Amino acid sequence: MVAVDTNIIVHLLTRDDQTQFEKSVDFFRKQTIFIPNTVVLETEWVLRYAYQFTPSQIIKGLHSLFGLANVHVSNASLLDQALRWYGQGLDFTDALHLASSQQCSNLWTFKKFAKRSQDLSACEVNVL
Repeated sequence: MVAVDTNIIVHLLTRDDQTQFEKSVDFFRKQTIFIPNTVVLETEWVLRYAYQFTPSQIIKGLHSLFGLANVHVSNASLLDQALRWYGQGLDFTDALHLASSQQCSNLWTFKKFAKRSQDLSACEVNVL
């Protein structure tokens, strides 16, 4: 198994450079791939800010990758939950933080995150 960096995923999903897209496709066809959560997080950010992808486009692209038999992530159910909350309007980073904190009774923040995540999780989000 090999790990993959954000730039390979971005070129695969955006097709912004034909040569790099083709190399990415070939790489994904030939390898057993691990995508770290940090790469998922960075990929969402790059697609949203640099490529102006909508949340639904990002969710569709990431789900297509995670659905490949040769692609592995550290916790598929955690990422699936974060993507569902992202699709419901929560910021992806906040959704990933909340999904990663399910074993905790509370998550504390200074952000509007608390209001937007109300009733989504058993982990209560509070503002300090």
